[in-house]
Formats: sequence, C-alpha cells, structure tokens
Amino acid sequence: MSYYSPSIEKLIENFEKLPSIGHKTAIRLAFHMLDLDQERTQEFIDSIVEAKKNLKYCSKCYNISDTDPCPICSSPKRDASVICVVEDVRDVIAMERTHEFKGVYHVLHGSISPMNGIGPDDIKIKELLARLSDNNVKEIILATNPRVEGEATAIYLSKIIKPLGIKVTRIAQGIPVGGDLEYTDEVTLSQALEGRREL
Repeated sequence: MSYYSPSIEKLIENFEKLPSIGHKTAIRLAFHMLDLDQERTQEFIDSIVEAKKNLKYCSKCYNISDTDPCPICSSPKRDASVICVVEDVRDVIAMERTHEFKGVYHVLHGSISPMNGIGPDDIKIKELLARLSDNNVKEIILATNPRVEGEATAIYLSKIIKPLGIKVTRIAQGIPVGGDLEYTDEVTLSQALEGRREL
C-alpha cells in the first residue's frame, strides 16, 4: 500500500526511472519539485521541452548540439585530421575539460557488446568509416572506456582502420592520480607499464 497520493506516486516513479536514482532520492526530488513555486516549476519544464526540441545530433561527429554541424566540428581552430573516437556524448565533455585535445570527435553511441546483442552495425562505425574516405584524416585516437566492451570496440576499430594507412592510437590507461599501487589490479598495472613515457 502506498502512503502517497496517486499523483505524487507517479512523480516518484518517474524520477526512479532516471539513472542512478533510488527510491529515497526519487522521493526527495519529487517533494522538492512540489515545493517549487509555479514560475520555477514552469521554468524547469520549459528547459526540458526546449532541450528535447532544439538538441540534435551533429551530422559529422554525432555529438549532441543545438547546431549542425556542432561548434567543435565547425571551429576553424580544431584539427580535423585527428579524430578522437568516444563511446558517449559525456565522454566528449570529459575530454574537453582537459583543454588538451585540439582535434575533433566521433561519438559511437555505444560499444560492441555481443552479450547485450550490440554489434558493429548498431553503433556509429559506418559513419566513422565514411569520414575517413576523404583522405584528410591522419590519426584516430581510440578513447573507448577501459571495460571489456570498450576494449573489444577499440580492437575492432583498429583492425578495420589500420589497413587504410591511418595512424591508430589508444589513450593510455593506468593508475589514477591519488591511487595506491597495492590496491591496483594486475590488468591496470600492466596497462600503466605499457603506457609509460619518458620524463
């Protein structure tokens, strides 16, 4: 038996459908929304509607943007000969926060995962290969996540891109800043050794 009215219960259920939101957090969010005045509530609703209406995928890199092409692809300051391949739109944001990468991106919108029924045709690999056909690309940086699926995707992409004569690199992986060697697993330590560089 629910202690809440049907309207509140429905609001809680909808918050629970969001990623990483448990029941208690959903209750807090629902009551926070109910405590907002009408103007703030409408502002929140409008921001969701506006984002859903205005955002689209960039036809070049498949990043999410208000414009097509996105600001990164259309910037003359970016090096279009270097493409960093990531799994998700949020990965672009993470890379951009470093202020280190000056190339462009390609968002796969997933990774190869046979266990989940996701093959190469289910993510934006064909679109990436189409971008390589103009012979202007010199390097592909594979920045897929260091999980089994991300590694499988990186290996697959490397096998199909290398024969095209394009340099394929993988971002280094290893011990995070602040991490202790004694608590680091063997695979991460091996990758850290392989990815070492001269100081």
